[in-house]
Amino acid sequence: MTQDRYGSDVLGGSGPAHHRPARTSQPQAADTGLVVEEVTSGWVGAVVRVEKSGGMHVVVLEDRRGRTRTFPLGPGFWVDGEPVELVAPVRTTAPARPTRTASGSRAVHGAAARVARGSRIWVEGKHDAELVEKVWGDDLRLEGVVVELLDGVDHLPDAVRAFAPGPGRRLGVLVDHLVPGSKESRIAAEVTRTAPAGTVLVLGHPYVDVWQAVRPQRVGLDRWPTIERGTEWKHGILRELGWPADEQADVARAWQRILGSVRSYADLEPSLLGRVEELIDFVTA
Repeated sequence: MTQDRYGSDVLGGSGPAHHRPARTSQPQAADTGLVVEEVTSGWVGAVVRVEKSGGMHVVVLEDRRGRTRTFPLGPGFWVDGEPVELVAPVRTTAPARPTRTASGSRAVHGAAARVARGSRIWVEGKHDAELVEKVWGDDLRLEGVVVELLDGVDHLPDAVRAFAPGPGRRLGVLVDHLVPGSKESRIAAEVTRTAPAGTVLVLGHPYVDVWQAVRPQRVGLDRWPTIERGTEWKHGILRELGWPADEQADVARAWQRILGSVRSYADLEPSLLGRVEELIDFVTA
């Protein structure tokens, strides 16, 4: 069985042990947002701050659930599979530029946005597009990939035919609630069957709405609640949260609040992370 390299939880730990040749730790500034693993405990988290405690420098790491732990600066950490020795970041009068984008990629400073490719990524709605932009926007601009709104999947086959995918003009589509037996899965299968081979990739997450792809702890929940049939899902969620839910403006304000809680890929569920990464790889291949 082929391993799904896109489906694993990027903050879920280091995985099974492998025999590796010993490697020398390299100095690494503990910049805010840098994701590291503390080897002894297996704790994985993003750097929140570096401070002095008990006469020594320590680094505070926050994991995907918002929990924090403090470790002494120095050796004993991994970054991108390489051993590092964390050192205090150099303080300057200007804020240090992040070493990582919100998606976890290496930040490339000073690079102009690439001229847009012929290939595209389509998402179902405005909230999907805003979430993708917040986490992957820097990467997409560097790659010259444009994200466009599909506004639902019912007319996806016609839209794909009008787009006319082909060599150098690939199409990646992110679909909500793509589960076996659903209407969305039948439409995705039709599109894949009728488009030229290797030009269209339709992937999706299992959630009713992209809101659920944000880890519920970011809005103070242990899990996203189940909303009974007959109740509009988003209004039901807002009532469960105790937020205003009477008007469409309440939904819009709530989404901005949820979106504002997302700081990086660490705040999203792996089932969305993997699918978006796979679509980016597909349209930039």
